[in-house]
Amino acid sequence: MGLFSKIRDGLRKTKDAMSNRFQLIINSFTKIDEELFEELEEAMIAADMGVETSAQICEHLRKKIKERGVTDPSEIFDLLREIIAEMLGTDIALNFGDESGGLCVILVIGVNGAGKTTTIGKLSAQLKSQGKKVIVAAADTFRAAAIGQLEVWTKRADVEIVKHTEGSDPASVVYDAVAIAKSKKYDVLICDTAGRLHNKKNLMEELAKINRIIDRQCEGIAFTRETLLVLDATTGQNAVNQARLFKETADITGIVLTKLDGTAKGGIIVSIKNELDIPVKLIGVGEKIDDLQPFDSTDFVRAIFEKEEEK
Repeated sequence: MGLFSKIRDGLRKTKDAMSNRFQLIINSFTKIDEELFEELEEAMIAADMGVETSAQICEHLRKKIKERGVTDPSEIFDLLREIIAEMLGTDIALNFGDESGGLCVILVIGVNGAGKTTTIGKLSAQLKSQGKKVIVAAADTFRAAAIGQLEVWTKRADVEIVKHTEGSDPASVVYDAVAIAKSKKYDVLICDTAGRLHNKKNLMEELAKINRIIDRQCEGIAFTRETLLVLDATTGQNAVNQARLFKETADITGIVLTKLDGTAKGGIIVSIKNELDIPVKLIGVGEKIDDLQPFDSTDFVRAIFEKEEEK
């Protein structure tokens, strides 16, 4: 199966909830009126684009209809596709330090259950298959079994893991991992972190301490840093709220949206980008290792709004 076909199949539920429903609504109207806008906005909210983003899309739609003198409802579908593509904008790729040739440090954050461990495992395996030397730091030392789960994935991916005992200082794990990554000339260091949102102060202090360790340890060498927030797409607007809270405590460079194949709530991709201006960089569209894919906004819009004649 080709990459686009995999993404299209993985987004089938989102397509059914979003563009197929838009098309049904549009087809039921013979003229463009306020009732049509109301039904479209309700469909957007149901697809988890959020109230604010849905209202903005409808506002943009009204403007385009007026500017172009559109009177036929059948033309609205293509306008919606255009507006959502504009909202998502240009993708920002993951930076694995290829340009600097130095160490790339990836901090992976997110609440428990969002899919952090599986994301780290899949990403490690993919990077290793690309010829990169990868090491993982088990710095989520607070959650029971977190270290053990990560060990299973690193064995599966055949990459090295740095771990301490449960309850130890996460920053010390990162310290040791950076030291090993430097001495053995690793390309990528992926750091798992604890995802505790109930106490933002502790989370902020812990992430700040980890970042200080990375800055100090990487002083004088070429390195890049990514902070990826893992969100569970099936939780819908709750995931958007998590992103908003984490944004207050961390300098997030990208989102990893997991379990996208199991939900009709893929509209949160549009909501996250529009309301928080954080790019989605990776999406999970299945359980297999290669089902973690770089997010491509053009492919996303094409997969969601693809008409039968375009296949």
